[in-house]
Amino acid sequence: MDDDAPAPALPPAEGATPAMAQWFAAKQAHPEALVFFRMGDFYELFFDDARRAGEALGLAVSQRGEHRGQPIPMAGVPVHALENYLARLIRHGFRVAICEQRETPEQAKARRAPTIRREVVRLVTPGTVTEEALLEGGRAAWLLALAREEGELAAAWADLSTGAFACEALPAAELPGLLARLDPAEIVLPEELDALPALLPWAERISHRPAARDPARRVAAFYGVATLEGFGGLGAAEVSACALALDYLRATQGEAAPRLRPPEPQGGRAVLRMDAATRRSLEILRSERGETRNCLAAAVDRTLTAPGCRELASRLAAPLTDGAAIGARHDAVAALLADAPLRGALRAALRGAPDMARALARLALDRFAPRDLAALRDGLARAEAMAEALARPGMPPLLDAAREALRPAGSPRAELERALCPELPARLEDGNIVAPGYDAELDGLKRLRDDARGAIAAMQLRLAQDWGVAGLKIRHHQQFGFLAEMPAAAGEKLLRDPPAALREGPHAPVHRQTMANAHRFTCAALAELDRKLAAAGEQAAKREAAVVRHLRALCLEAARPIDAAAAAMAEADIHAAAAELAAGGAWCRPEMVERPEFRIRQGRHPVVEAALARQRGAGAFVPNDADLSPGRRLCLLTGPNMAGKSTFLRQNALMVVLAQAGLFVPAGSARIGLVDRLFSRVGAADDIAGGRSTFMVEMTETAAILNQATARSLVVLDEVGRGTATWDGLAIAWSVLEALHDRIRARAIFATHFHELTALAPKLPELQLATMRVREHRGEVVFQHLVGPGAAEKSWGLHVARLAGVPRAVVTRAGAVLAALEERARGLEPLAEEMPLFGQVAERDTAPSATAAAAGAAEDPLRAAVAALDPDTLTPREALEALYRLKHLA
Repeated sequence: MDDDAPAPALPPAEGATPAMAQWFAAKQAHPEALVFFRMGDFYELFFDDARRAGEALGLAVSQRGEHRGQPIPMAGVPVHALENYLARLIRHGFRVAICEQRETPEQAKARRAPTIRREVVRLVTPGTVTEEALLEGGRAAWLLALAREEGELAAAWADLSTGAFACEALPAAELPGLLARLDPAEIVLPEELDALPALLPWAERISHRPAARDPARRVAAFYGVATLEGFGGLGAAEVSACALALDYLRATQGEAAPRLRPPEPQGGRAVLRMDAATRRSLEILRSERGETRNCLAAAVDRTLTAPGCRELASRLAAPLTDGAAIGARHDAVAALLADAPLRGALRAALRGAPDMARALARLALDRFAPRDLAALRDGLARAEAMAEALARPGMPPLLDAAREALRPAGSPRAELERALCPELPARLEDGNIVAPGYDAELDGLKRLRDDARGAIAAMQLRLAQDWGVAGLKIRHHQQFGFLAEMPAAAGEKLLRDPPAALREGPHAPVHRQTMANAHRFTCAALAELDRKLAAAGEQAAKREAAVVRHLRALCLEAARPIDAAAAAMAEADIHAAAAELAAGGAWCRPEMVERPEFRIRQGRHPVVEAALARQRGAGAFVPNDADLSPGRRLCLLTGPNMAGKSTFLRQNALMVVLAQAGLFVPAGSARIGLVDRLFSRVGAADDIAGGRSTFMVEMTETAAILNQATARSLVVLDEVGRGTATWDGLAIAWSVLEALHDRIRARAIFATHFHELTALAPKLPELQLATMRVREHRGEVVFQHLVGPGAAEKSWGLHVARLAGVPRAVVTRAGAVLAALEERARGLEPLAEEMPLFGQVAERDTAPSATAAAAGAAEDPLRAAVAALDPDTLTPREALEALYRLKHLA
């Protein structure tokens, strides 16, 4: 939450007015939340709530009455704008308690109450929102519950906005990966679990709640079953986590009953394991800066619906490891890639399709708008159109199953089409929801409400004829309502001698008022019309609400098949989007095999390629091959900075993510052995909150790889050991490389600037050397971004420093120091024989550069420094400084 200052203590509630006493009671029940207190057409906030909300929302804070002799600070928001203000508060990390009026002023007056009854009907938190304005269409809103039972940790996560619910028992070491995968909007747990180290970065999203008592009974009661055996063998810890999530949802939703699917155990699900560091390094759902634009999901997303976008993110976050399931997804994409007309028909139906899953959730919570009914109407119509397009022989199993689900049993589509107006209002209170002709009683009430003038004119004509008074006019009187008014002479005649036929019955005149020039009458029929006109609007609203409740009930009766249809639309959206992506560029179907192979031809990084395509004149991405198949499964990659090593590492890791998520890959061809765990340690960052240096973070992540990787894993490592002293770092990198080759035997790409490691090639039979190609032209270095066999002869660090804008004098001085260090390294025996880099540099490097000249001519530091000077480029000041340095060396 933005406002971390402790809230001032509330004054005692004694002496409060009846309404303020209700506010004090609500605040005492929810001290951590802002209380939105309904007062007519506004939600009002008082005391410190007003100050905090005012700062967050930019509201003016005024005063409303006094309490114990002090003015009460007050701020308010209109009822009709509630969602907009809630969205802003939730983004700021606030929780909001909605305190609603539970009766009308007339009802309160009838029971002689001093004020309207008000109660907290809902607690709005980041993990329990369902309103469209509060949600991101393409992102799930997970509420994650953690529990520990009999020493076992378990997690349960639910998305109230869609009804999704899953759980898993897991070791504490796996918790960071789960948190990174789900990115939960809110975490609820007992206070005793606060000590879990993985929760430290998520502290602002944590809410506390005691562990549920008798969790199995509570979960069974929620679903109305006698036993949980039908839910797939949930463990005790999983049941406890599910019960905690359900208890929290019920506590926040008030009287509304959440609609959640039965919890789906994830423990036996075959998914690719990736830890938090890997997900952050590969930028799967967010970039390292936390943006959603420059990440894998954004680069490959061609979905047309919000559910499809959410499902794509879910699949990228949890790729499969089951070859048959992956192949089924690839079959669906291949079929749609080959059949452009079918793909076009599906995408035409999907374009602009509503989010049925979230509309259904709002209907279940009785927190819906008319447009949620329209979302089901229109969504089901589009689903039927998609089913018709898929009704052809030879469809892959996934598309065939989707076709079946797209025609839900008991679909209310036809009823909704008959019942709903084409254009619907934003709120139920606005009316005009039900179409004319659907309900005769409602139509009559609406005619009466909307055609009051016509009804009065008809009554006026009838009374003028029956009473024989041509000048009769019906007028509205503030006190008496509608009255028939006529000239004094006609009124006196009617009083003396009313028509015999009208002395009784609904049109019999009844005198109401005598004026100087006129008389006013009424009759039973006019009084009834007056009553009907007064009540017509209210009656029409009540009848329309009853019809809407009937439509809601129809939708909820078919909730399960509608939910399945929504999931089938998301499934079809993903496969059609993947085919569209493949059709638009050189993307291929990866060949998935059980053997630990990895052969990529002309592979590309999808995020970098997409970024280059957006930049005018940036050029095309340079593709590269990679082969980590048996016999060459460990690649030692050397090369200068800025040449593309990190991009090459990441793009090959992303090939696995895309392929095992069920998408095609950006390559000419790909043959990939199934990967069980993916590790990526690319980039450097410290952990200030956790008190860890950059090197400590690097070593922690490296330790996780060495302890968890298997022979079926893929590992990409960048510059292991760079964060410490040169020899320490080299020793660590050396031993890690040996462990990957000899003990773990995983497929791996190991990028390094420790060129000494290339000496291991003759000793490690499955180690291949690769380097980033560099060309030197007229003293300038050209990075070709190509990977080729062999080892780099140097890192070109001074060149990169110059490109980065390091002052010329500093770069020149660095060149002199480098030459001296390389000369000194010649005498390092016996290490020079085991790691001969420094001895080889001068022999290999014959290019006409200042550094090479210094290395060739240098016999002592003074001569090396002189050789490094470029007199033609020195300013007078730089020349003087150089002389002083030379004098110092002499």
